Amino acid sequence: MNLTLDMQQILSLARRENASDIHIVAGLPPMFRINGEIILSNRPALTQQDSAQLCYGLLNDEQKKVFEQNWQLCCSIFDAKLGRFRVSIYYHAGNPEMAIRPVMDHIKTRAELRLPTEIDEFTRLASGLILLTGPTGSGKTTTLNYMIDLINSEQRCKIIAIEDPVEYVHKQKKAVIVQQELYTDVKSFSTALIHVLRQDPDVICVGEMRDLETTETALVAAETGHLVIATCHTPNTLQTVERIVSIFPENKQPQVFTQLANCLQGILAQRLIPSSNKKEPRLATELLIMTPPARKHIRDRQLHLLINIIQTGGRQGMHTMEDSLVALYQAGDITYDTAICNSYDPRSLRERIHNEGTPKEQ
Repeated sequence: MNLTLDMQQILSLARRENASDIHIVAGLPPMFRINGEIILSNRPALTQQDSAQLCYGLLNDEQKKVFEQNWQLCCSIFDAKLGRFRVSIYYHAGNPEMAIRPVMDHIKTRAELRLPTEIDEFTRLASGLILLTGPTGSGKTTTLNYMIDLINSEQRCKIIAIEDPVEYVHKQKKAVIVQQELYTDVKSFSTALIHVLRQDPDVICVGEMRDLETTETALVAAETGHLVIATCHTPNTLQTVERIVSIFPENKQPQVFTQLANCLQGILAQRLIPSSNKKEPRLATELLIMTPPARKHIRDRQLHLLINIIQTGGRQGMHTMEDSLVALYQAGDITYDTAICNSYDPRSLRERIHNEGTPKEQ
């Protein structure tokens, strides 16, 4: 893509300042999120025409059509010198504006990402469904790309990823990797996923299970000998299962409970928490690994009992979000107030922290 000089300068400054996000808003100069805070650049304020030109200058004809139809669009851009960026374009007061995120130019290690060790074992499964969940900006795509890279490093197989957008371009190691971007290579997740099954994949990665057709096809793929890794915008393991089932009509839900009980292998819920040093955020996680009792609870529609499986599954590596928050607080990585604010049950967490003592010295 040939970027305009203005856009090149904005993206270059963001890389130089190690900004996590760039905001293009009419009436203000380009803004950067640095160490969690929004900072205004010293560039001139953008007019509505400026912001519209910057937005449309990043889109191809198909993307412009989708944006004008849906009033919002996610895509990626790549520059040989500046790297890859994820772009989210939207309307504000009838005028296009956008948020841009510089994305990784290399895959971090599991230790650097602070992911649980069990995530590696998920990538070595022959089939089934693995779900990565959490709100927007919680690092799901980063985890997905880590898993793709690990499979690529260890296995001679074919990986097909359908992404919205492509954030990291994988180079072939042992695996054959096909990365398809929404609105650039494919028109929808659901139609792309149907065609993917005809392309002899071993591993299928779905950027988001957002509708009935995509979810239905992903479940069938996981049941028929493929390893399917997908993301969902749900906060925890219980709500993830509930959300998947609720996508389907009521008459199909009993079958979906059975499918999930048979093919689900695990759920990793993620959340990025502000760190105590106000620099790089810390990853808090909740991990469910499917065991025979967990499968029975889903089959019997007793989803509320899944939390008991997680709470008593420490030997297998399972843990709740509350466990993760306590561990981060005890390590001095997050403050007491941050731990409490991110808890599902603040009163219980206060009691637990009080009983387990104060954090380590930094």
